[in-house]
Amino acid sequence: MSELISETISVSNYLHPSPFNLAGKKGLVLGIANDHSIAWECAKIAHEQGAEIIATCLNDKARSYVQPLTDSLGIPLLNCNVEEPEGLSQVVEDAAKQLGKLDFVIHSIAWAPLDDLHAHVTDTSSLGFSRAMEISCHSFATLAKVCVNHMPEGGSLITMTYLGAQRAIPHYGLMGPVKAALESLVRYMAIELGPQAIRVHAVSPGPIMTRAASGIESFDELLEHSKSVAPLKRLVTLEEIANLAVFLSSDASRGMTGQTIYVDAGCHAVA
Repeated sequence: MSELISETISVSNYLHPSPFNLAGKKGLVLGIANDHSIAWECAKIAHEQGAEIIATCLNDKARSYVQPLTDSLGIPLLNCNVEEPEGLSQVVEDAAKQLGKLDFVIHSIAWAPLDDLHAHVTDTSSLGFSRAMEISCHSFATLAKVCVNHMPEGGSLITMTYLGAQRAIPHYGLMGPVKAALESLVRYMAIELGPQAIRVHAVSPGPIMTRAASGIESFDELLEHSKSVAPLKRLVTLEEIANLAVFLSSDASRGMTGQTIYVDAGCHAVA
């Protein structure tokens, strides 16, 4: 009897593949800097869940840190500087050509000049603010524009944000307004791309020590404060962040779009 049940389950799984994996999916993950990058953890877990992945890093300097990681999983690595006029478009075209199509794209790119990041918002330079907005926000819109034609069956576009978009967080500075713009962009993109079955989300992790975060002043204090006020009384892990991104890349999330979704041990819920 148990053998019959096992056989039935096996046939059922074959006829109805689990939506909670990425078997057969094709994805592009942008923004790996090192083994502590959210983008790297996303690429790794997506690969483990059966997706075929192409990843990007900023330039040849970053490649020396990233290539050993991607090579260990057989993931092709491309350079991508979103400030280069044709850089992002060419990377998407190359990735889509290699993969045949795109089912999901994870955008984990953020940057601001340190002088402007450490300044009062009222003291930021126009150029620094503009560059932070272009790299951290508008590049997601550009990415979507060039990805649409390679998502014939729909798919997911995912970016990374932070609670500082919704609240004034000490020392987060100009990245707060930039991330607020990014979250708004997600909602408008969801409306525009929904008819093509393309879903758009922002993942909002709690503070975690990445290369981008290391530029924020008094970041250690922010980590300790977040840990103390979080309902779960801890920080989140890279794996937990990536698990959410992978879920949003899967068919299990196909009824969702236009959201900012927190994975921050509950910090967003605390006044």
